[in-house]
Amino acid sequence: MPTFHIELFEGRTPAEKRELVEVLTRETCRVLGCEPSAVDILLVDVKRENWATGGVLWSERGG
Repeated sequence: MPTFHIELFEGRTPAEKRELVEVLTRETCRVLGCEPSAVDILLVDVKRENWATGGVLWSERGG
C-alpha cells in the first residue's frame, strides 16, 4: 500500500491535480507491480505564507 503525502502551494487547478495523481498512480503500479486501488495520494495545499525556504517565507519572496 504505497502512500504519497504531497505538499504543494495552493492554486493548482483540479485538472493539474488530476493529471498528477493519475501519472503517479500509473508509474507507481508499473514500478511496484501493484493495483491502482493500492495507491493512496494525499495532496495538501499550503499557503505561501506558511512555507519557508532558507529562512524566508515564500509569500515574501520577489517574483
